[in-house]
Amino acid sequence: MITTAPVATDRDEPFLYELYASTRQDEMAQAGWDAGQVDAFLRMQFRLRKASYAMQYPSAEHSVLLSEGQAVGAWIVDRGDSGILLVDIAFLPAHRAKGFGTSLIRLLQEEAASTKLPVRLQVDRQGSALRLYERLGFTATGGDAIRLSMAWIPEAAPMPEAAPMVAGAIP
Repeated sequence: MITTAPVATDRDEPFLYELYASTRQDEMAQAGWDAGQVDAFLRMQFRLRKASYAMQYPSAEHSVLLSEGQAVGAWIVDRGDSGILLVDIAFLPAHRAKGFGTSLIRLLQEEAASTKLPVRLQVDRQGSALRLYERLGFTATGGDAIRLSMAWIPEAAPMPEAAPMVAGAIP
């Protein structure tokens, strides 16, 4: 079962950095750098990403995702008058492909259906998450050579099954 906890303090930063670094492991393995260089680069990228998201999405909800009380992932969701934007979602490697992401996205879809607003996101064209979003009824709305913009529009997509693996209120 997954629950969400708002990212409210600096004590979450070590976990969030670990999570971020885990999403870049494959890329960094090809860089040819030693561990110190990789760590320095990823810390710089993590700080820049955090600052960029804070500037671009000042009202976004930043949550740590918990399984049995243990931090296993995080997401950033920006809700607005034009819809719900899933800015980012990630899980530690040991907690990927367990249905947690599917359950959370279905909750966003249920919320979107109740407000008649779309859920939007961007995904790497080559990543495994693209298949997940397609399976959940998201369709391409644009993009570039690397990233694909996608949306789930309540009127155009069937309502997904309930998300029993997720607990906790998501506003």
